[in-house]
Amino acid sequence: MLMTFLDRQRATLAWKCGGLEAAAMRVTLGPSAITLGGLLKHLAYAEGNWFGRWLHGADRDAPFDSVDWESHPDWEFESAAHNTPEELFALWRAAVKLSRERAALALANGDLDQIAKRVWPDGTAPSFRYIFITMIEEYGRHVGHADLIRESIDGLVGEDAPH
Repeated sequence: MLMTFLDRQRATLAWKCGGLEAAAMRVTLGPSAITLGGLLKHLAYAEGNWFGRWLHGADRDAPFDSVDWESHPDWEFESAAHNTPEELFALWRAAVKLSRERAALALANGDLDQIAKRVWPDGTAPSFRYIFITMIEEYGRHVGHADLIRESIDGLVGEDAPH
C-alpha cells in the first residue's frame, strides 16, 4: 500500500512536469525560487538519499556524489536550470527505478519494521516504514508546489495523473 501511494505521487509529479519546454521548467512563482526542473532534480536526490543512503547505507548516487553540499546546500534546485527537461526526467526516472529496486531488496530481506543502515546523530535509525512515509510526505509537499507552478504556466490543474 505504501508503494502504491508513493507511486501515485510520483505519477502526479511526472504529469505536472511533463510536456514542457526548457523555459517552462525554469518558471518560478511569486517570491519562491522553486522550479519544476528543480523539483525533479531534488526528488531524484531524495529518492537516492532515503532508499540508498539511509536504508542501505550506500554512498550518494551520481551526480549528487560530487557536490560540495556544505557550500551549495540547494545545489539540486539551483543546478537544474542547466539541464534540459529530458536530462531532468532521465535523472529522476533512473532514481525512481533504483529506489524501487532498493525497496524490493529490502523487502526480500525483511519487513517494514527493519531498521535503516544509516543512523541519526543520537545513534538511532529510522525504520523502512518511516522512510516510505517520509517519501510520500516529501512528494506530497512538492507535488503541491508543482501544481501551482504548472497552473501558472498553462492552466493545467488536477489532483493526480490521469489513469
